[in-house]
Amino acid sequence: MAKRGKRYQEAAKLIDRSKSYDINEAVALLKETAKAKFDETVEVAFRLGVDPKKADQQIRGAMVLPNGTGKTQRVLVFAKGDKVKEAEAAGADYVGDQDLINKINQGWFEFDVIVATPDMMAEVGKLGRVLGPKGLMPNPKTGTVTFEVEKAIKEIKAGKVEYRVDKQSNIHVPIGKISFDNQKLVENFEALVETIVKVKPQAAKGVYMKNVAITSTMGPGIRVDVSNYR
Repeated sequence: MAKRGKRYQEAAKLIDRSKSYDINEAVALLKETAKAKFDETVEVAFRLGVDPKKADQQIRGAMVLPNGTGKTQRVLVFAKGDKVKEAEAAGADYVGDQDLINKINQGWFEFDVIVATPDMMAEVGKLGRVLGPKGLMPNPKTGTVTFEVEKAIKEIKAGKVEYRVDKQSNIHVPIGKISFDNQKLVENFEALVETIVKVKPQAAKGVYMKNVAITSTMGPGIRVDVSNYR
């Protein structure tokens, strides 16, 4: 394991590794341990009691955080006809069809999220090879393949985040910036935990939320007690 920097080691001393903290305590501690010179992102990490190899235990979706993420997402929309005007009016950063597909094929990635209307997916699907590995492929489960273009753009701009269980049964989701006031981070955390509880697969057995921790970009993880949310 790589040797941690002095700043990280000092921060880690403030945390009791054997303890799961109340979310209010955890956020206060997070602020104390975030020592980087930039506005760090706050992330929640879940370790879940699911088997992602089984189709009935896959978890994937999206939600809008009550206080946003602190990051303005650049939205690209693949659409044609009337939906182009709708996307432009709703604040999309880029709107087009084959022209944008060609640009992406040439290595252009000046955007964060893609929304596509279902009638564009036959063409957009051909970009799977380049978009898939970057996690940028639009998907109906996360509301990014839709004819409701205006709604999709407004939700993304308001602080929509995606969640997806990985092969190790973990989910990582950003919930804001260290500059957020404590209450906003607590509210975003609670909304996210409640969403993850709601999407528990019926086939999952045993303890569902094995471990939940919050962390800042450069800081150590802080375990959070989520027994009240189950």
